[in-house]
Parts: sequence; C-alpha cells; structure tokens
Amino acid sequence: MDTVYCDTQPQGTVTFPANFMLVGAMNPCPCGYFGDPVKECTCSPSLVLRYQKRISGPLLDRIDIFIDVPRVEYEKLADERLGEASGDIQPRVERARFIQRQRFAGTRLMCNAEMTPVEVRAFCAVEPSAQPLLKAAMRQLSLSARAFHRVLKLARTIADLEGAETIKASHLAEAIQYRPRNLV
Repeated sequence: MDTVYCDTQPQGTVTFPANFMLVGAMNPCPCGYFGDPVKECTCSPSLVLRYQKRISGPLLDRIDIFIDVPRVEYEKLADERLGEASGDIQPRVERARFIQRQRFAGTRLMCNAEMTPVEVRAFCAVEPSAQPLLKAAMRQLSLSARAFHRVLKLARTIADLEGAETIKASHLAEAIQYRPRNLV
C-alpha cells in the first residue's frame, strides 16, 4: 500500500477502495409534513427549498434509488394480509445475482452497480420500442450522463430480476420512477 502524506496544500488525488451500500432518510422539510395529505406543512416554500438544497446535486446524482414514503393509514397497518414473503423473493434475487456473476465472469466486476459507461454500453441493450421513453426521460428530467447510466444500470438489474435478456420499456419506467423528484 502506498503511503499518503498530507500537507496543508493539496498535492494530488488519492483514491481509496470502497464498496458499501448507503441507506439514508430525510424529511421533505423541517417540520416533516410537506406534501402530507392529512397534516399541513408549516414551512414557507423558501424554507422547504433551502432545506432540500442542503444535499448537493452531485451527491444526489450518485444515489441509485429514491423512494418517497407516504403516511401509512391505519387500515394498512391493521390489515392482516401480508405482502410478498422474503422467502418468495430470495430465489429471484439469487437468480439475478447468478446472471450478473455469469455476465461479468473474467472481469473485476461483480454486479451491475459496478459497471462503468463502457460496460453499460456493452451490457445494457435497450429494446428499440423503449428508446423513446429513455429519450423523453433524458429531456424532461434533465438527466446528467451519470444519472443516465444509473438509470440503465438499475433497469438492467430490474430486467435481471425478471430474467429478461434486454431492457424493456417497463424496466426503464420502473428505474426512472426511482430518480429524485423536485418537491418544491
């Protein structure tokens, strides 16, 4: 391992290896009720915007999946019906991971998230009928090149979970819905 010397003046760039999953949560505004259908938000629009801008765009651009979690009503909490069991989901996940191990055999990659733009071009074939959706998303959501590649990598994973060879419009639509939305 190389020795890194730190000084008060930057001497270059150092890259440290890292492989981790970041899971985070935040309220939509300081009071926590912006967009809530039941309780009214007490924050001014400028306060909400300032609060949401505390996380920089370049950082947000590096996050793969964003999910809004709305208020859960009593009826859903009290409902005795269960969602899909983890045991039912596990075989699909294992199959998708196997597909990815085969796809990247002989490379340094282990999963779709690790693809560079070169691998995205090689492994993220989009059906011709899905191209207009991708083009519209680029234009309407003002996706950066990084966000464009993140959408394709996530769509590739969604396709792998389904066992699909190519990325279909439904895979793209699901991946696009996980991009952040401007709330204000």
